[in-house]
Amino acid sequence: MGPAAMLALLLLTNTSYFTPMSKIKTAFFCNNCGYESTKWIGKCPSCNEWNTFTQEVIHSGDAKEKTTWEDYSETKKITKTVALSDVTVQEEKRIVTKDSELNRVLGGGIVPGSLILVAGEPGIGKSTLFLQNGLHINQLRVLYISGEESEQQIKMRADRLKIVNDNFYLLTETDTTIIFKEIKKLKPQLVIVDSIQTIQSNLIDSSAGTVSQIRECAAAFQRFAKETNTPVFLIGHITKDGAIAGPKILEHMVDTVLQFEGDRHYAYRILRTLKNRFGSTSELGIYEMTGEGMRIVTNPSEILIAQREEVLSGSAIAAALEGMRPLLIEVQALVTTSVYGTPQRTVTGFDLRRLQLLLAVLEKRGGFQFGMKDVFVNIAGGIKIEDPSIDLAVICALLSSYEDNPLPKAVCFAGEIGLNGEIRAVNRIEQRIAEAQKLGFEKIIVSRYNKKSFDPKNYTIQVIALSRVDEVYQQLF
Repeated sequence: MGPAAMLALLLLTNTSYFTPMSKIKTAFFCNNCGYESTKWIGKCPSCNEWNTFTQEVIHSGDAKEKTTWEDYSETKKITKTVALSDVTVQEEKRIVTKDSELNRVLGGGIVPGSLILVAGEPGIGKSTLFLQNGLHINQLRVLYISGEESEQQIKMRADRLKIVNDNFYLLTETDTTIIFKEIKKLKPQLVIVDSIQTIQSNLIDSSAGTVSQIRECAAAFQRFAKETNTPVFLIGHITKDGAIAGPKILEHMVDTVLQFEGDRHYAYRILRTLKNRFGSTSELGIYEMTGEGMRIVTNPSEILIAQREEVLSGSAIAAALEGMRPLLIEVQALVTTSVYGTPQRTVTGFDLRRLQLLLAVLEKRGGFQFGMKDVFVNIAGGIKIEDPSIDLAVICALLSSYEDNPLPKAVCFAGEIGLNGEIRAVNRIEQRIAEAQKLGFEKIIVSRYNKKSFDPKNYTIQVIALSRVDEVYQQLF
């Protein structure tokens, strides 16, 4: 037999020569925003940052099969096409926790099968809050997956919280294969993952925390949540700019996005809703950090208003609204003569561009000279407010500091300021008036265009309706 015949016989008997090898696929991802590109780019077209692209493996040939959940529950979901008219709408059953603030931001409780992302700065108290909530839910079998802390560390924190729950289980692991094997054994009714940036999938050949790993691990937990009807909390990190770390698709994949924020120098923390498919996106919950965990603040208006005897200039009380919750907050302003030539504009908890707009209105419509003044505005209590109804309180605090004349102590404000100096109406004015009355205020100044929305006879507080900024100045000074 010649060499050519031997080679042909060898090729026919060994079919592995014809089997195509699995190709390793790679892509470039922006570390800042998660933008994906097939080649390296110097400047990210999404966030305009330079030199942020790194190459990651997104598919490896020896990747294992994905976890299936057919045998997880007794009731199997049958997928079929149905007409929209045949779909029956039922009220969504929710898991009501002992944390009223968490129930509020979630829209009434935890929806079964929902995927909830919670993000916040390091050390703000995310792990403490959800360890505390997991221990409180003793009617469900809860699994707490930690990729950052050991079992001893979590046990020490649980002892500090002084909550005992025999239905609470720990798993300190980062490999999704092992995690889902343990989930199949335990069959938990609630899963908490701390944090999603530490979890790693064997389907992706890259280190934990990369864009592709976060996306794949979040997708795995999404499949688990939807196919087993088990709610999952994903605790996430944030970048130095305050955005949620990882690709933007992570926020699109989940059902709810919660932001846990607050100044670590203050004791108060705010749980804010950024996205919610099952409720309002403008709710917030307020907590106080104590040595025994997070304490629910039932009446935030009392803590946001400074308790002091003397009356000082530059302070005004605003009747704000966050979601369905009315809040009375203290707005502090300081106006001084600039000594550096270029006036400073510094804000804390308020939008700087909004302050510049209000200063322009005061100069153009009121004749006040803020051009050579340093202006500082602070929302007391470390809270950040985006409600435009605090414009009137900011204006009054600025005028009080400008004139160095304190405002009356028992007066609060609710109104948005327009570019022509008019006081515009705000929504749900009855709730704001009722909250001011409950806290003992004697007067509240609102927009004249809000007069049709309430009946002054229903309140003991005096409601003063004005239409322009100059009328407010004449009323107060």
